[in-house]
Amino acid sequence: MNSPIASAQLEARTARERYRAGECLPTAGVAPGMAQANLLAVPREYAYDFLLFAQRNPKPCPVLDVTDPGSPRTVLAPTADLRTDLPKYRVWRDGELVDEPTDATEAWAEHPDLVAFLIGCSFTFETPLQRAGIEVRHIAEGTNVPMYRTNRQCRPSGAFHGEMVVSMRPIPSDRVAEAAMISGRYPAVHGSPVHVGDPAGLGISDLARPDFGDAVPVHDGEVPVFWACGVTPQAAVMASRLPFAITHAPGYMFVSDVSDTTYEV
Repeated sequence: MNSPIASAQLEARTARERYRAGECLPTAGVAPGMAQANLLAVPREYAYDFLLFAQRNPKPCPVLDVTDPGSPRTVLAPTADLRTDLPKYRVWRDGELVDEPTDATEAWAEHPDLVAFLIGCSFTFETPLQRAGIEVRHIAEGTNVPMYRTNRQCRPSGAFHGEMVVSMRPIPSDRVAEAAMISGRYPAVHGSPVHVGDPAGLGISDLARPDFGDAVPVHDGEVPVFWACGVTPQAAVMASRLPFAITHAPGYMFVSDVSDTTYEV
């Protein structure tokens, strides 16, 4: 009989095969127990700047893997192809979004020296939250997680600067501390929340209008809880007017073969 991890790895590989064939759906709840990752691919000349940016901003940009220049392969899933195995990508030119393909092979070929960064994703700790009986609203409703740009500036590095992006999950007020403790055991995928309560404290004026993803309701007795988000590099690409980059589309992540327990401390 297959172990739970082996079964989840099979589900992850099957999901990547579907994405390679063109299926395009958010990845929250896919292959429970397997870590998911954000993607940023930049020309080699900007790779050191971003690596330093991530080192200086580890909460929103926890790096799980860095590829060799030109390679679409990652140790997080050795058989995967980063050009095809995410459900949706974004292509950026001079900080402007110019395309959202389901296959990035053509765009990737424009820069044969691309260096790809796989960055921890908070989807990874959603399975432990659910195991503890804490509802993850966007999974329950079958939507994308809501994400917001904030008034918190990241520490700049070289070509990169910009504000932190956060994801939000409504949590019952009597379980906020538990949710923070559970997520805090996963620092490699953003860890504990960066803010709890009033969105205005992050410069967010309206929870019903996320900058990325879909709005979800916050019910009576619940508190909006905010985690640092791996879409932060995309905000940096925009703010920095980077000449070229490829990223995942927010909420459409890379599903790895690595168990979420690998990143639990």
